[in-house]
Amino acid sequence: MITKLPRWILWGGAVLAFSAGCVNTAALMGFANLSVSHVTGNVSLFAAAIAYLDARSILYIGALLLSFLAGAVLSGFVIGQVSLKLGSRYGRALYMEAALLLISYWLYQQHDYLGQLAAAMACGLQNAMVATYSGAVIRTTHLTGLTSDMGAAIGNWLAGRPISKPTLGFQAIIWYCFCGGSTVGAFLFAKVGYEALFVPIAIVLTAAFLYNHASDRLPEKRVPKRERHSS
Repeated sequence: MITKLPRWILWGGAVLAFSAGCVNTAALMGFANLSVSHVTGNVSLFAAAIAYLDARSILYIGALLLSFLAGAVLSGFVIGQVSLKLGSRYGRALYMEAALLLISYWLYQQHDYLGQLAAAMACGLQNAMVATYSGAVIRTTHLTGLTSDMGAAIGNWLAGRPISKPTLGFQAIIWYCFCGGSTVGAFLFAKVGYEALFVPIAIVLTAAFLYNHASDRLPEKRVPKRERHSS
């Protein structure tokens, strides 16, 4: 149970949720009309395509699902753990996510469906990257499980049982930030099209830079390699 939330996790979760909301709205409003930040609805569409023997949709939606999975695999390969810990390779993963979003933007501009796959991979990478902290599951690209957790916590509170208020507050922040990012993404997409993706790209790049800057200032990072190996 979370008793105190480090500021870097609070701000990181908030800005990444905002970014994911913006990306997903742009993907939904674009020519592909499919979500990239979660897989549940796409699995239902995949099943419907199978039922109607729609080979084109089966292949495309299946590729979209696998792209999200591939992003999560990449996150696990780069970071190598599930619990949030300052000093891990999140900066590298964030730079990879920004690169995928840039590729997605370029492909979208070519009216290429591969742009949707690159965006889904970026979201899968981000969602797997932000995993758990003090036993609490943290997701930043979709809200279903988070909303269920919030509802259960509120129900326990109404019943007079103890709950983790910092956890509930953090979940609420992610919920509102994802919603806010979705609103901004919809507004920008209606005005400038896929250029709306430059907002989440800038957010992710800034987060990567600030994280690496903070991580490099950790005491264990400043110890020379020889001393670390000798100890």
